[in-house]
Amino acid sequence: MSVTHSHVGPWTLTDVLALPEDPAQRVELVGGQLVMSPAPGLPHQRASHRLHNLLEQAATTAAADVEVFEAINIIVPDGLLIPDLVLVDAAASEQATAAVPAHDVLLVVEIASPSTRVTDRKLKPSLYAAAGIRHYWRIELDPAPRLLAGDLHAGTYGETEHLAGATARIEAPFPVSFDPAVLARR
Repeated sequence: MSVTHSHVGPWTLTDVLALPEDPAQRVELVGGQLVMSPAPGLPHQRASHRLHNLLEQAATTAAADVEVFEAINIIVPDGLLIPDLVLVDAAASEQATAAVPAHDVLLVVEIASPSTRVTDRKLKPSLYAAAGIRHYWRIELDPAPRLLAGDLHAGTYGETEHLAGATARIEAPFPVSFDPAVLARR
């Protein structure tokens, strides 16, 4: 069930965090405005779940003191974003409640869906970069799975593309290797 929100003036972080949970949509805050997107579809959820497992396994192997979360609130200078996957410093995640400050985030991952492609390609990378989040990945599922892995340099993400059918080897924030094809239905 989706709820219509009546509100006067710009939205604040406090306003958004006070909204009731709604599993049918994600509500983000950018510049005082709400940005809503529908709940992700099955291909998106499949990719998210599989990548979550891969990241957890790689973190364990690397003895990285981190936690991997799906769809949590991240506080950025211009509002509140909900990445598909988030890698957070473990000590910081123990202190967090409704949201995690961007300075505790090591990696954000967006999985592009038909309803979020423009946001995931244009808006969110600039907001994550402005927040100083060091690593940004975008997964594109169509026409074939591919990973665009970005590292923050001089306020922008330099991306390296990894196509399905070849093993992507990423070294930071810890080593992880996988073929983007494993994120899609076999």
